[in-house]
Amino acid sequence: MDARTISHEYRSIWISDIHLGTPGCKANFLLDFLRSTKSENLYLVGDIIDGWSLQQGWYWPQAHNDVVQKILRKARQGTRVVFIPGNHDEFARNYVDHDFGSIQVVHEIVHTTVDGRKFLVLHGDEFDVVVKYARWLAYLGDWSYGLCLKLNDTLNAIRQRLGYSYWSLSAYLKLKVKNAVKFIADFENALADVAKDRGVDGVICGHIHHPEIREINGVTYCNDGDWVESCSALVEHFDGRLELIHWMGAVASLSDIQGNKSCDSSSLPMPGILKSMGLFGRSRT
Repeated sequence: MDARTISHEYRSIWISDIHLGTPGCKANFLLDFLRSTKSENLYLVGDIIDGWSLQQGWYWPQAHNDVVQKILRKARQGTRVVFIPGNHDEFARNYVDHDFGSIQVVHEIVHTTVDGRKFLVLHGDEFDVVVKYARWLAYLGDWSYGLCLKLNDTLNAIRQRLGYSYWSLSAYLKLKVKNAVKFIADFENALADVAKDRGVDGVICGHIHHPEIREINGVTYCNDGDWVESCSALVEHFDGRLELIHWMGAVASLSDIQGNKSCDSSSLPMPGILKSMGLFGRSRT
């Protein structure tokens, strides 16, 4: 049993793009989040384990193993855990429609919120033309992205020493490059179109590492973000509201911390800082 007190309870939680097996994975942030939250449903929306990276060389520190064990423990304790493999953990797609250790593996699923809205949940890589039609370019982009994340870690180590909060260099660059901005918009519109064609109220996905909740042509588009840049998750409250949060905090000596401190915003590197990135109420259907 974790010594940390659960301080945030939700009906559902969606997380994706953890990329366990890579140096860029913020496993300690995620472990802090998992220890501090409880939910009836936990959706793992792809790229949980980075098979692409592990094929190049083994990297698996204890914190990555702790994340896996914590998710398995939640499943054993009654949380409904659903795993939707992504392109980086596509090896798990061979086991779709099977259950492993109380974890259900599916290609996609429809989630119904407590207020009756239906959301298509999928990773989203099948709507990325680079991944689908130019795999070599996707690998090249993945390598460049990994390099950017290493620079990001170095920069934030300096920022922490100077007393500044976490800031994502890679996310900043992505939003400053015109083609990247267009790619994100095209991806979001494509997923919204799929949701509309399926006759559901919205879509929840990952893949592009860009957390977002917004209305697109009458459809609610949600992206739960990632755990290499934004350290974000999508949650459903018990009244059906959807909220996108960022979970930032100090990664040192997390196991020694008793309880959890949270606040709306802070410049201090304290554990479990909860930053609301937007609150989406019941949409009209």
